[in-house]
Formats: sequence, structure tokens, C-alpha cells
Amino acid sequence: MTQRLAGRTAIITGGAGGIGGATGRVFCEEGARVLLVDPNAEALEEVVAAIRAEVAGAEVAGAALDVSAEPACAEAVAAARDAFGPVDVLVNNAGIRSYEPLAEAKAETWERILAVNLLSYAFMAKAALPDLRKAGNGAMVNISSTYGVSGRAGMGQYDATKAGIIAMTRTLAFEEAEYGVRVNSLCPGYTLTPFHVRRAAEAGTSEAELRAAPVKDCIMRRWCDPREIALPILWLASDEASYMTATNIMVDGGRPVM
Repeated sequence: MTQRLAGRTAIITGGAGGIGGATGRVFCEEGARVLLVDPNAEALEEVVAAIRAEVAGAEVAGAALDVSAEPACAEAVAAARDAFGPVDVLVNNAGIRSYEPLAEAKAETWERILAVNLLSYAFMAKAALPDLRKAGNGAMVNISSTYGVSGRAGMGQYDATKAGIIAMTRTLAFEEAEYGVRVNSLCPGYTLTPFHVRRAAEAGTSEAELRAAPVKDCIMRRWCDPREIALPILWLASDEASYMTATNIMVDGGRPVM
């Protein structure tokens, strides 16, 4: 690897998940000091231990925090500063799902998914921006979804929050350009995370069967590995993307053209 993030401190929310964990590993491979944030303390500890075991000299730590609460976001930034120094990169990746038609969606479900999927991004941005501005080349990458730009039935709450992330990204890019902070979003397609593996197992499908089955809704006809999402995130966070801001990148195997 090329050490594209050498000497930089990064925070990744949703750090115990498939994309968050893969991004943490890639960032460490590229020389970043990484704080992974996730409310699942046990899963977070496992991901941090795995990165330390697999990446020589990895500087990585975990903070078991629920970033849907604004005070926890300030706590996460403080923890990163204490462990590694001022924050240079923020990857907003926290997310939950809801499987309710909009006509049946409950108020409490709306409140929870908005808090995690959208407000946490706003709260984390607010907490990290003082450091990102001082960095001179600060970068924020917000993880949306292909469903943030295309509709479907049954997950309207999730999809609405993902569309909101793209809109928030553009606004932040406008507001922060004068401070040298770049803000971009990325839309993963069918990514084979532990979440999907667990859901398939509950339905009686093994991981091997899931991997072997062709994915019908994208040109490449296969699942994406989380690392294939982490590498574009790395690029957006690095100086190689120094003229990129307010952009939404689709990493989806060609799904929108189907």
C-alpha cells in the first residue's frame, strides 16, 4: 500500500459492521490512526482485535457509543483527539434498517431511523468540523445507498434517510469549501456484509450459497465485498481526490442502468 493517510486521524462510525470494519482496516494499511465507533461493544472489540492482528503496527481503537445522541458524537471526537490527535478524516457510516411500508410506518420507527441514519451524520459533522477545518485538507465521506437515488417498496424510511445524506453532503460541501474541507458521499450496492449473511442464514441459505447465487439487479451479477467499498472511501478521503467535493459516487456493480 502507499500510505495515503499517513499521519492522519480518522473516525469511522458504524465501525463494527462490514463496511466500517473493512474501511478501518484499509485506513490502517494506509497509515491512518483510526477510531472505530459503534454501539455494539462486543462486535467492536472483535473488529479492533482483528485489525491489530492483520495489519502490522495498526493504530486503531474502539469507542462504544451510540452516535444518534449528539453528546456521544462530541465524546467520539474527544476520544479520537485523546488517543491519536486532531481529526483529519470523518467517515459517517452508521446505519440501521426498517422494513415497513410507509402507510404503516410507526412514529417511533421514524424517530429511531432518522436519529441513527441522518442526525448522527449531522451531529458527527458538527463535532468534527473544528478539527477538519484546522487540518487544511480535511475530508468527510458520508455513506448513503443506491436506494438513496432510486426507489423501492417496503423500506421507504431507510431510503428517505439515505437520500437525505446525499442532500446533506452537498450542503456541507458548499458550506465548508472555504475552510478546505471536502465532503463527498458514496452509495454502496449489494455488499455482502455480516448483516446479510445472518439474514440469509435465518432464511436457510448459507453464505456459500449466497455468494454463488447471481445478483439479478446489477450488471456484474455478484455481491460486492466490503473491501471493494472501503477502497473508494479511502480514495475520497485521500489527497488523490483533492479536487472532489459535493460528489456522490455509485459503487454498485452497474445497478442503476439495469
